[in-house]
Amino acid sequence: MDWLIALIALTCMEIVLGIDNIVFIAIVTGRLPKEQQATGRLLGLALAMGMRIALLFTLSLILKATQPLFSLEPVFAFFGVAASEEVLHVSLRDIILIGGGLFLVGKSVLEIHHKVEGEAHDEHVPQAANLTGVLVQIAILDIIFSLDSVITAVGMAKELWVMVVAVIAAVLVMMAFSGPVSRFVDKNPTIKVLALAFLILIGVMLLAEGIGTHIDKGYIYFAMAFSLAVEALNIRMRRKATPSE
Repeated sequence: MDWLIALIALTCMEIVLGIDNIVFIAIVTGRLPKEQQATGRLLGLALAMGMRIALLFTLSLILKATQPLFSLEPVFAFFGVAASEEVLHVSLRDIILIGGGLFLVGKSVLEIHHKVEGEAHDEHVPQAANLTGVLVQIAILDIIFSLDSVITAVGMAKELWVMVVAVIAAVLVMMAFSGPVSRFVDKNPTIKVLALAFLILIGVMLLAEGIGTHIDKGYIYFAMAFSLAVEALNIRMRRKATPSE
């Protein structure tokens, strides 16, 4: 019975951790032609599932990813600055989180600039020309999103098969809801900007985690939920006001 409780808890956790992945995939695939968007979403989520399962089968590497690769103690000592052990010692996980955070912040800022300034004033923003380019972007972020969820999965469940089943179940749920989420985001431009702002927030959180500063994700998710509730009220008010204008 313990395995069943672990399976349910881990599946729910994977779904929650996958929400930001769905939002990112919805925004990136929105740059594809209409007939390729559904394919892009499904392939993107399939990539996420494949990467998480592959990481699960390399548990030893995941566990070693938290071991320090080098120390910044001489640098901090030179400038006479005190720092915690988490900041002084840099692991592979820290490097991946910092790189992923920078990528997510940069990509989201460029997308917001694209939405605010429009196509004509946004010549320098790289366009997702084809499905392959979109999948490459999704794959890069999948590595980042998968790392923390896999490390957490290792701590929550003992059996490998439980972890794999939980990942598959969570991705299937995300596939089922990716279409409605994408359509809702596409029909409401303000939601898309808000979602991009959330991705910047997540990117900053990844950067903070990478430099050894822990941020409780509960605060992040609460801020997202509160902002979405306010925006939902705004959307309803705009829809009611439209017929009378």
